[in-house]
Amino acid sequence: MNHCPPVAVAIPSWNTIGFLPACLESLAGQGLELETLVVDNGSTDGSVDFLRREGVPHVALPGNTGFAAAVNLAVARTGAAAVLVLNADTVLEPGCVAELLAALEADPTLAGVQPRILQSDEGGGRASVAGARLYSAGQALTRDGRAYELGMGEAQAPWSAERREVFGVCGAACLLRREAFEQLGGYDESYFAFYEDVDLNVRARIAGRRFEYVPEAVVWHVGNASWQAGFERPGADNARLVARNRLATQVKFMPLAAAPRIAAVECGSLWRAARERRLLATLRGKLAVLPWLPRLLYERRRLRAEGDPAAAHRWLGR
Repeated sequence: MNHCPPVAVAIPSWNTIGFLPACLESLAGQGLELETLVVDNGSTDGSVDFLRREGVPHVALPGNTGFAAAVNLAVARTGAAAVLVLNADTVLEPGCVAELLAALEADPTLAGVQPRILQSDEGGGRASVAGARLYSAGQALTRDGRAYELGMGEAQAPWSAERREVFGVCGAACLLRREAFEQLGGYDESYFAFYEDVDLNVRARIAGRRFEYVPEAVVWHVGNASWQAGFERPGADNARLVARNRLATQVKFMPLAAAPRIAAVECGSLWRAARERRLLATLRGKLAVLPWLPRLLYERRRLRAEGDPAAAHRWLGR
């Protein structure tokens, strides 16, 4: 029987040569055997040459298939029972993976766990752990079904050092149970990027799965490093994809009674987009949901038939 490490690491990469070496170095210092696979989405910055030179297991794709598809491919080509989904612009503190794995293995009802994610500066620089600001202490939902990262941009506080259940986990750094990920069908590849983690969290909740925040495990994250490097107008493309994918997720699971509130919030988002000169991109994103509606409504019916949407609704407004 072939030996398999306890954790596979799935790293989508796109023009992140400035961050990838530090990420891989931090993985090497975890003290655990890891099944690492980098999926390169057609980088043009020398990333693939670096991976070849360093002997890092990788898949070099001819073009950018998106974050969701890259993670799904990495999961399909690895075999460990737990999968660490990791952005290339992250750095792990020593002992991070062991803490996450212990938490996941201790509770079979968990679909995944998330570390305390701290904010690095744009160049990947890091302050002291105690003095850093939060990037994410878990995902939460507003009353109208929008997702946000708990504590983003805030100074750390006693609450952010407490282990607890959260609505969901941030795709920048999270350890997922393979069995649950595969049962759920992985990330929705039609999303390309943004909100695929929220969508997975929603579907996991409906299926009766849970998530936990593990602050003893610490990861540093720059945020959108690939995005800033790869697009001419990263802000506009970000707005388009978030607008589309957020609405798609809401169609899948939000109660019909929330429709007026969602409509009001979406109108407000168009006003903000106009002020920030990204109205057309945001509007294109919202309109792009229309041809998806038959598929989304089918998915909504399937989720209701196979699980309990109220298990996700309970987290609205927290």
